[in-house]
Amino acid sequence: MNEKSLPKLDLRPESIARQVTRTLRQAIVTMQLAPGEMLSEQDLARRFGVSRSPVREALIKLSEAGLVRVLPQRGTQVVKISRAGVENARFIREAVETAVVREAALKASPSMLAELNASLTRQRRAQRSKSTEDFLALDEEFHRLLAEAAGRLAAWEMIEDVKPQMDRVRFLDMTQATPRHVVVAQHEIIVGAIRDGNPSAAQKAMQEHLSEILRSLPEMQVQHPDLFEPEPTTLSAALSA
Repeated sequence: MNEKSLPKLDLRPESIARQVTRTLRQAIVTMQLAPGEMLSEQDLARRFGVSRSPVREALIKLSEAGLVRVLPQRGTQVVKISRAGVENARFIREAVETAVVREAALKASPSMLAELNASLTRQRRAQRSKSTEDFLALDEEFHRLLAEAAGRLAAWEMIEDVKPQMDRVRFLDMTQATPRHVVVAQHEIIVGAIRDGNPSAAQKAMQEHLSEILRSLPEMQVQHPDLFEPEPTTLSAALSA
């Protein structure tokens, strides 16, 4: 593993293992730790200035999220992006978030609509920012606010469990494919449908928004074949080759 500058841990009242997990997850999503890269538990502990125990716990959590895999006698490896994993995560996310925005269209209070509009304002200001990470953080904030508007924050927690498979592609997509103004425009349509109390329109807008990744995924694979798991070869294709 190359010596890279990972973010420093802070000392907020949060478990060290949780901080390590969050920091490593962010480094993986933003490709600071590249797909296929080997991670050393001992080296990570040294670089974070912590014992190996919280690092080990963090790697277990990341393994459960499908971001790393433990290779016996070799160490831990950052998993390459799986197209099937991304598509499955998007499928689950669509099922949950379309239900969320339908409820938000029926339940959203004036104060929650004000918060959603404030989020849109922050996104518009960040469109020209050089930091993809900052814009994606605002995107995350927006989707969490939708769940809050629907009174379904538990739904957002479920989404957080499955979306790591999507996040690395979203990072690539945001830097190279889908313009930020398109993302903001899609968010504006979702908020407009919620403001109008139109569950069907909100659902349709969310489906369109979450389909964006399917349009860009093939191009991302072509541009970055080294970041993706190879497509499985079917028996029929192997026999006909």
